[in-house]
Amino acid sequence: MLRLSTLMALFLLAGCSSTPKGVDCPGEVASLSGQSMGYTQARIFDLVNAFTVTRDDVTVNSGALHSTDRFLYVPSAVTPEGFTAQRLSDKQFRLINPYQDALITWTCP
Repeated sequence: MLRLSTLMALFLLAGCSSTPKGVDCPGEVASLSGQSMGYTQARIFDLVNAFTVTRDDVTVNSGALHSTDRFLYVPSAVTPEGFTAQRLSDKQFRLINPYQDALITWTCP
């Protein structure tokens, strides 16, 4: 009987997956010089040391975010697409697209 209860506990734990749940977050689009260009919405999947942005069937993965000192420098990475991905805070994420002179900053609830 002990084995059956252990097996059931494992099934219950497997059902409580640690897969991050995405959060719908509003974002502001701006030029690299800071001129507002509008607003957008995306689903952010926060993995603490990385994040994923999904919108309209397009997904961008930040990759591993790095910072020599998280108190002084923003954890950042370059995506395979050539964007700079930044984790500004627990609730703010940014993608910078230098090719289109644009950056998007999402603020999650």
